[in-house]
Amino acid sequence: MGDGGDGGIRMGTPRGRWVLFTTVLGSGMAFLDGTVVNVALPVLGTDLGASMAGLQWTINAYTLTLAGLILLGGSLGDRYGRRKIFVVGVVWFAVASALCGIAPDITTLVLARALQGIGGALLTPGSLAIIQSAYVREDRPRAVGAWSGLGGVAGAIGPLLGGWLVAAAGWRWVFLINLPIAALVVAVAARHVPESRDESAGGRFDVLGAALAALALAGITYGLIERGSALPPVAAAAGVALGVVFVLLESRRSRQGARVSALVPVRVFASREFTAVNAVTLIMYAALGVVTFLLVVELQVAAGFSPLAAGSALLPIMLLMLLLSPRAGDLGRRIGPRLPMTGGILLCAAGLLLLTRVGPGSSYLLDVLPGVTLFGLGLSAAVAPLTATVLATAEERYAGIASGVNNAVARTGSLLAVAAIPPLVGLTGAAYTSPAGFTAGYRLAMLVGAVMMACSAALTFVTIRTNVLAAPATGTGPTSDTATAAGPADATVAAAPPTGGPVPPPTGPAGDRPSPR
Repeated sequence: MGDGGDGGIRMGTPRGRWVLFTTVLGSGMAFLDGTVVNVALPVLGTDLGASMAGLQWTINAYTLTLAGLILLGGSLGDRYGRRKIFVVGVVWFAVASALCGIAPDITTLVLARALQGIGGALLTPGSLAIIQSAYVREDRPRAVGAWSGLGGVAGAIGPLLGGWLVAAAGWRWVFLINLPIAALVVAVAARHVPESRDESAGGRFDVLGAALAALALAGITYGLIERGSALPPVAAAAGVALGVVFVLLESRRSRQGARVSALVPVRVFASREFTAVNAVTLIMYAALGVVTFLLVVELQVAAGFSPLAAGSALLPIMLLMLLLSPRAGDLGRRIGPRLPMTGGILLCAAGLLLLTRVGPGSSYLLDVLPGVTLFGLGLSAAVAPLTATVLATAEERYAGIASGVNNAVARTGSLLAVAAIPPLVGLTGAAYTSPAGFTAGYRLAMLVGAVMMACSAALTFVTIRTNVLAAPATGTGPTSDTATAAGPADATVAAAPPTGGPVPPPTGPAGDRPSPR
């Protein structure tokens, strides 16, 4: 079955429900893993004798391989079969989760988390690709919306489930719970999910490009996290150099007649607005990564919250996004994305300023709830228009690549910020065992995050000048069906990121669509 064909399955039929159940459960497994791990960080860090760098690597090892390989994962599904690669990703993710659950030390855990990221890079884009190819064309928007909404629910319950698991069974069950879920997904997929692939896919895979991207991110991340020798600066410099080589390679492979398909075709950045909204994404999601990494740790280490209470503290963000993101998407299409995005990101900045009040003896109602509520309102206003703008500002033939690029950009922003900002604000060594010391660094990190959000809002206001979401009179082009169907639905997924916190991207800001190669 080719990309453009009619899948033949209808929503509401038994088979349609099985396909939706399988894709939601598979991607939801990755969503849950992303949101529950942060809640377990203080406990697992103490149990394994980890430093702050170890906690950073626990988050970043997963994000690193996911960000570096997610575009390649989508292409593999297009070429060899979306169900096949999806199932491989689910099994891979489960095996890596088992390794995480039995890890005897922090080094083993970090390596297993990197393997988890590879599984996530295979299964996450495949889940939405299966929906896009399996359902009849007129039912696809409804199916994508249902997938997104249910994925958002998975993200919403993640912190609660993580807190409960840590308290009732121990932090290892945060990972081991993935095994029965994966077994169910594989069994149902084998019986009820049809296979599909892109019959027109040609050219060799850009394996070198994917390797360069992953190595560049690894070198820079290592240089930002580690301290105490000459190796980290060398690694960071090597990472930057590899990043330059990656850009040059992709530029060469984007030319006509290249035998190897570019992982990131340079032509996708021909739109000034597309380039701008990805720059906004990078800064905004960098700030989000820091918040989701440090806030739940601060609540447990300094404010004395239990793991369950710390996870529950973030629930208003999820609920607000699930309720308000579709309305924000509609508003963005009516008046343009500039004002909703700018205003929403500024609300996020204000929320971070309020969250600087969290510390020893904090009250949830007085010190936590106002900040997370304002933060959730801001995300609800900003993420849906951002998602739709990504799709609307790229040529229609690059819709899948554009959303994949934006997803990778979001994860990269989170990856680099989680690596760089904690050491910058003094959170090193065993800082998470000292309430007073951690609070000082946490509050400074929230201020840095607020400044980053303000910069992201300013960039949005300056660069997004026109209503790129307005459908043309003919009703065709990338700003019509693609943007309107995908924007708000995918924005709901932003409530369930794989970055390890309550906001994206498990699937990223523009959804995890595969590259239509």
